[in-house]
Amino acid sequence: MSTTTRVQTSSSELNDPAALRLSGGQSLPPRSRRPKEGSGRRDGGVLVYLAALIVVALTLGPVLYAVLGGFRSNAQLAADPAGLPDPWVLDNYRRVITGSTFWTYAVNSLAIAVITTVVTVVAGLMAAYPLARYQFRWREPLFMVFVVGLLFPATVAIIPLFILVTRDLSMGNTWWGVALPQAAFALPMTIVILRPFLMAIPREMEEAAIMDGASRMQFFWRVLLPLSAPGAITVGVLAFVGSWNAYLLPLLLLRGDMKTLPLGVADFSSQYSSDTAGVFAFTTLAMVPALIFFLAMQKRIVNGLQGAVKG
Repeated sequence: MSTTTRVQTSSSELNDPAALRLSGGQSLPPRSRRPKEGSGRRDGGVLVYLAALIVVALTLGPVLYAVLGGFRSNAQLAADPAGLPDPWVLDNYRRVITGSTFWTYAVNSLAIAVITTVVTVVAGLMAAYPLARYQFRWREPLFMVFVVGLLFPATVAIIPLFILVTRDLSMGNTWWGVALPQAAFALPMTIVILRPFLMAIPREMEEAAIMDGASRMQFFWRVLLPLSAPGAITVGVLAFVGSWNAYLLPLLLLRGDMKTLPLGVADFSSQYSSDTAGVFAFTTLAMVPALIFFLAMQKRIVNGLQGAVKG
């Protein structure tokens, strides 16, 4: 047996304790098994799962309590606030669904959310396009203006906005009067997400389109817009959910039948403060549309954010 073959045999025996025992050598202690990928042992084990369960319980606990509370009567809630429905009562949800007040608020919320989403996506794409594809002197400082806009919530400008919308633009108590400011405050996040998408599109593709006779606008609408669809869907979903849950701006600008669902929940809880089960049912139904929409689009949101980071 050659020296090379003996070295290979010894190496294989050292990796296999059973083979080492058969060969008459001294047995080696078994090697410890490496934890499988994603088993949790390597990342902290039980503590990781415990922390995750605590976060899930704190997040979903109030929502689950409201949903189950809607299926209980006020007597059940008073007797055992933490108990389960026994029997299950459907009358609370039926009264909310069959009433016209809930649907009036829902239509207002839907219309404002759709307008906000469309304006945000269209304006965001048109603003991110030159910031991503054109080379000009003030490109980066102009982009930083939008980045700094992330630091300012709508609350810091709520009084000037109220004066501008109601007195100067005469758009108070209208869908557009709420949707346009909401779209303006959603633009910084939209541009920050869309710009990497547009920058990642190969420049050779744009040059080929121009050589084929397409203008910059034709390239934008026919080539760049379809390719940036994942990013556009992501910012659209974020704008829709943000508008649906908005409270402060609609509170200042909307009155009467123009109110949105978050304002409707506040009015309903004030008007029927003794009907706790009814308030739970109204609140749960107000959450359902945005929750379904978000769950249906969550995969696209993750893909869009991953594409923005890679870009």
